[in-house]
Amino acid sequence: MFKNLSNDLPAGLVVFLVAVPLCLGIALASGAPLFSGIIAGVIGGIVVGSISGSKIGVSGPAAGLAVIVFDAIRTFGATPDGGFSMQQGFPLFLAALVLGGIIQIALAFARAGIIGYFFPNSVIKGMLSAIGIIIILKQIPHALGHDVIAEGFDGFYQEDGENTFTELMVALGDINPVAVIITTLSLGILILWEQKFMKKIRIFQLIQGPLVVVALGIFLGKFLTGFNGFNLEQDEMVAIPLISEEGGFFNLFTTPDFSQVFSSTTIVAALTIAVVASLETLLCVEATDKIDPDKNVTATNRELIAQGSGNILSGLIGGLPVTQVIVRSSANIQSGGKTKMAAIFHGVLILVSVLALPMVLNLIPLSSLAAILFLVGYKLAKPSMFKEMAAKGKQQFVPYLVTILSIVFTDLLIGIGIGLSIGIIMILFKNYSTPFSFKKLDSDDTVMISLSENVTFLNKASIVQSLNVIPNGSHVIIDATKSVYIHPDVVEIIEDYIIHAKTLGISVEINGSFEEIKQNTVALFEQDVTRGSFNRKSYLNSVWNT
Repeated sequence: MFKNLSNDLPAGLVVFLVAVPLCLGIALASGAPLFSGIIAGVIGGIVVGSISGSKIGVSGPAAGLAVIVFDAIRTFGATPDGGFSMQQGFPLFLAALVLGGIIQIALAFARAGIIGYFFPNSVIKGMLSAIGIIIILKQIPHALGHDVIAEGFDGFYQEDGENTFTELMVALGDINPVAVIITTLSLGILILWEQKFMKKIRIFQLIQGPLVVVALGIFLGKFLTGFNGFNLEQDEMVAIPLISEEGGFFNLFTTPDFSQVFSSTTIVAALTIAVVASLETLLCVEATDKIDPDKNVTATNRELIAQGSGNILSGLIGGLPVTQVIVRSSANIQSGGKTKMAAIFHGVLILVSVLALPMVLNLIPLSSLAAILFLVGYKLAKPSMFKEMAAKGKQQFVPYLVTILSIVFTDLLIGIGIGLSIGIIMILFKNYSTPFSFKKLDSDDTVMISLSENVTFLNKASIVQSLNVIPNGSHVIIDATKSVYIHPDVVEIIEDYIIHAKTLGISVEINGSFEEIKQNTVALFEQDVTRGSFNRKSYLNSVWNT
């Protein structure tokens, strides 16, 4: 962990700068106290980072759980008059979070970490590209100085009645020139820092571009104040809660209320948190490992233990649910992070900043962070990725594109579900369209039917049609040497054809291990089954023996 500090500490700093506004924004979108997002960020960095086996994954409060958390807090805090009490709802929610963390650890011991590997690469890559596009779209208002939504990762539809795209139109009518200047100069610096000649200069290897961008943002925010009558408003700046304003450090924490921990509402909430948080983490682990330059492979069951431990602690002291997060992880990788020290350091910085530097951090313009996230988003959704997936054909490109559109227009989990469904449908269609090959051999009267690896009930119609067009007097070879599974319905079709072929003067030869058909045949005719003078069982047995 200490061998790559020259890479990990600057990367941790960048992730910290990206994570702080996300922590606050997710807390806001979740309907929870703002400091709960900070707590989750600290725990995700220090606790989960220490236990996790992921070298470059970074955990923190999960945007994908914001709606679930919001609904849970409102449900727990419902009052008889139809109102809502945060003081009642949030502690009860924390108890569900603790229980959810315990369930996550139980899933790890049940070896459920392998679930993430059942998602195809096209869906995972679609998720990465979609997140990159969403990052860019959601940061454009911040870049223009329009900051009604403090964070912006609250799905396609927003609490202000707008959606991702209509919010852009609103932002274009509310442009702050100061924010635009900061964003433009910051992007120029970040692009310059990406050039090969800059990376060869020692001083620029030590001083990272995002750090320069943040320092420039603070300077320009002060220098341009009052410029032509424009100022950066408070909602255009980072906003970390001040301890002095909250009545002391320990007043920022909330303890769980376990009085209803065994109620059906709490158990359902805990199960929902555990399953969704685990799935989101496993998908992010899979995606993060794919973009890791060193191609490390994360132990997924250990990751669930780390996440469960983090959620137990987060629930005990008043934090939000924690998952591994692709935005932070991507920022870590793009900034050169090599080991888990980057994630741990980012958590330490969040804690220190709340205790010692809140006034300084609150001088950082969100437009500076928008520029950093623009670059992160672009690297996730490069045009070259679209070309690469298109070159792989429809089987890969369609699920990839559908996943992107679904995530952009809904949210992360719904979009992944739609993309996965399309991928499965295309696999079924591929299997349906190519269950076998049908060709005539050199001799005019010989037909070869080669069955594919898996022949399902979806293939019944095409197989029957093909068998029906075989000319009388032909010799048919059914090749099952490549078959692993043949559906019983298809087995029955072939059995019936063997019998019917005799009346047409067609001889049938079977190649390969067709044991499943033979077993079905024998099972069907344990008792003598006769059709007039014709004994079906005896005839089929003679075919097999031949």
